Amino acid sequence: MPSIYQLKPAFQGLLRPFVRALARAGATANQVTVAAVLIAFAVGAALLACPRREVLLLLPLALFLRMALNAIDGMLAREHGQMSKLGAVLNELGDVVADVAMYLPLALHPEFPAVPVVLVAVCAVVVEMTGVVGVQIGASRRYDGPFGKSDRAFAFAALGLLLGLLLGLGVPGGAWIGWLLWLLLAASLWTVVNRARQALAEVAGKEGAA
Repeated sequence: MPSIYQLKPAFQGLLRPFVRALARAGATANQVTVAAVLIAFAVGAALLACPRREVLLLLPLALFLRMALNAIDGMLAREHGQMSKLGAVLNELGDVVADVAMYLPLALHPEFPAVPVVLVAVCAVVVEMTGVVGVQIGASRRYDGPFGKSDRAFAFAALGLLLGLLLGLGVPGGAWIGWLLWLLLAASLWTVVNRARQALAEVAGKEGAA
């Protein structure tokens, strides 16, 4: 199923010279992972502290930076001999903690309906844990779409940019924000089902070939 995650190799290619420079400077994958989580908490705190519409423009900037850091930590780990069990734990937990820290505060922001925001944030955790469960049953870590981590980041970045610009110009929000969030929730639930199905199919294929 198509997902923005499929663009990751091209994105990594653009970042590779910078990653090499970081490795030469002594930066570690775990440091980068923790930095991405701290950025998410900082943005979440800003969303809580500031009800002004302009603060929503932090979302596209922070989410792009976070996705870059997530790609960088993986490249440092794989390509520069920094893979570790601690890193694997930080990577998986960091993703879901950062998602919750950045998206959940939107439930208290005046432009967003609380219920769908909370449900999307909770479902984001379920989506990523479903991908991890694949490993437990003998499949690979599943990244199937249509609404994985990268897709969520793109959707919320676009929403933050759109609302920050339109509302900053005096264009009012409306029910469409809620309807869009419900669509994102439906896409998240579809992703949970798709990842579980693909993991089971992968295991069945291995058993059939054995």
